[in-house]
Amino acid sequence: MRRQPEALLLLVAAADLSGRLFPMLVFALLGFAGLGLLGILLICAGLSDALDANSNFNQQIIVEGYARRSEQAIHASNLHSAIRSATAMRIAGVALIVASLCGLLYSGL
Repeated sequence: MRRQPEALLLLVAAADLSGRLFPMLVFALLGFAGLGLLGILLICAGLSDALDANSNFNQQIIVEGYARRSEQAIHASNLHSAIRSATAMRIAGVALIVASLCGLLYSGL
């Protein structure tokens, strides 16, 4: 059994980490404004998730037409679950924006 050099894996991992580390450093350098930006991104992701869930539900209704009650219940349950998680994301985004504004006002801008 032959061992592969770990240096090659380290090189690949370093390239991957440096690509993912840059956005986090930008948020850290922006401070409270970065926190607000992260909140805006969370709100956008929540809205996108809710719209995708509604789109998938409507597509299932249009494509499948009349379905059995059990299938309708499954699709409705999936829609409600996706909307609940999207609502939680939007609430977290608003909380981050409020925290960012409080931080900016408290620090004296």
